[in-house]
Amino acid sequence: MVLTPIDWASIVVFFVVSLLVGLSVARKSGIDSVEYFAAGRKMPWWLLGTSMVATTFSTDTPNLVTSIVRNEGVAGNWAWWAFLLTGMLTVFVYAALWQRSGVLTDIEFYELRYSGKAAAFLRGFRAIYLGVIFNVLIMASVTLAAIKIGAVMLNLTPIQTILIAGVVTAVYSSLGGLRGVLITDFFQFILAMIGSVGAAYVALNHPSVGGLSGLLSHESVRDRLNLFPDFSNTDQALAVFIIPIAVQWWSVWYPGSEPGGGAFIAQRMLAAKDHRNAIGATFLFNAAHYALRPWPWILVALCSIVVFPDLDSLRAAFPNAANVVDHDMGYSAMLTFLPPGLMGLVVASLIAAYMSTISTLLNLGSSYVTHDFYQRFIHPESTEKHLVQVGRITTVLLMAASGFIALFLVDAYKTFQIILQVGAGTGLLFILRWFWWRINAVSEIAAMLISFAIAYYFAQINPESGLRPWEQLLVGVAVSTVGWVLVAFISPATDEAKLISFYRKVTPGGPGWRRIRAKVELEGPAGDDPATAWKVPQGILCMVLGCAGVYSALFATGYWIYGMVPLATGMTLIAVASSFALFKAWNALLE
Repeated sequence: MVLTPIDWASIVVFFVVSLLVGLSVARKSGIDSVEYFAAGRKMPWWLLGTSMVATTFSTDTPNLVTSIVRNEGVAGNWAWWAFLLTGMLTVFVYAALWQRSGVLTDIEFYELRYSGKAAAFLRGFRAIYLGVIFNVLIMASVTLAAIKIGAVMLNLTPIQTILIAGVVTAVYSSLGGLRGVLITDFFQFILAMIGSVGAAYVALNHPSVGGLSGLLSHESVRDRLNLFPDFSNTDQALAVFIIPIAVQWWSVWYPGSEPGGGAFIAQRMLAAKDHRNAIGATFLFNAAHYALRPWPWILVALCSIVVFPDLDSLRAAFPNAANVVDHDMGYSAMLTFLPPGLMGLVVASLIAAYMSTISTLLNLGSSYVTHDFYQRFIHPESTEKHLVQVGRITTVLLMAASGFIALFLVDAYKTFQIILQVGAGTGLLFILRWFWWRINAVSEIAAMLISFAIAYYFAQINPESGLRPWEQLLVGVAVSTVGWVLVAFISPATDEAKLISFYRKVTPGGPGWRRIRAKVELEGPAGDDPATAWKVPQGILCMVLGCAGVYSALFATGYWIYGMVPLATGMTLIAVASSFALFKAWNALLE
């Protein structure tokens, strides 16, 4: 492939604009750690929500979707569509709680909620575990996708791709802090959407595909179009639909879909002006993430099945990338057919997708290392200027580490499965810790260690166990959940004074806090402010209506594309009715 001058112009302009944004906000972002890591807590919902969507619109996401579609068909996407349930629960139940907590990072929550050395250990360990180890693995997976795109589209070596994209991202992320990330995310998301739609249009018009009608009628594609699995095939139904909907969404911790909110989702909610903006931002993210973005990726993935039906055809077409060929490379392979002009725009959009994700994870990881480890345990008396300097240095080091690890990865979907297994069984704890006083720091440590040990067992000790991925997931969830619940009961409870202070600050309410509320009321009224009343039942109603609206919009789009007019019309009507009902219920929640 050869890029024309106009293609290169699009790419260069994008890099320059990204750097200018970082430079323009560097001084303001460097005032203190709240500005650098939380953008001064003054951000509007639309900017935060768009940033969340941009962060999850990474270079590895279309690759992941392509791998799923080529292996499992469109219905296989329930592996991540199921996480909408988690997302909507965060919108209508947890966003306001995070806002009231007032923490700078979600890791700081541990010492707000728990007490003693166990809470301090948990905060410090999670800061390194999530901020460095886990974060670097996620960024390496994203960088792997960039390496494959660079090899296929630009004939770049892995090291060249890492140096070009990584250096620019590290520079503007370290300079601009979260404010710079949010601003660049906004235009990066717009560019990424334009690029994905353009890629789908070109893929559909490939001579071998023959347009939308040719794609839908192709013998290799017809049996992959169903939005739901074949329930007569029990194994497939369990793997791609039943387990994700029944178990995975509430039991598994996964970046961007954490039960109860966490990581960069919590970071954005904590940067909002108030709880209304936090709720609005998280809703915008979930609506756009699940209903707006998937279909361009799915169409390109289906087209890739026609043009590159197997791995051998991909290896033959791209011998320079033969050592990293897998089904997830079908997406970038289809992009090689883009015409001049659009090619540069799409390449720039893929770079934007990469940079938006990496910049967020760099800032998030840096906030953990700086605020929750360095300041908390190494240098408590640090000045705000010094903390910003540490944050910037950490950002650069995290970028270098992720680039190095990326050189040893092969497939995005396998990484996705590993991450799911590592987080299996911890999700219920993250949901309940807000609403049950008996959960303590030791139970969180137990959940983390047990889930990791099970994941390690299946990946390294007994990889030939004979259990399918969903069966391994169930084992992880069952053992981890039983383990942390037992530990919660047999280990000492969190200090009562800490529980009382947490209740007064966050006012979570509900039956799980009845014992603590009674003690709080001995000292004076607690939780009587209507703004902090127990609203979980109303929040769950909003969650159900929100899921109905987004899922029906997702299905309606698919059925319109498929030309199934009756089904498309029905789903569209359900989407409209659900949205109207949600509007009424949402207003009641906010009153």
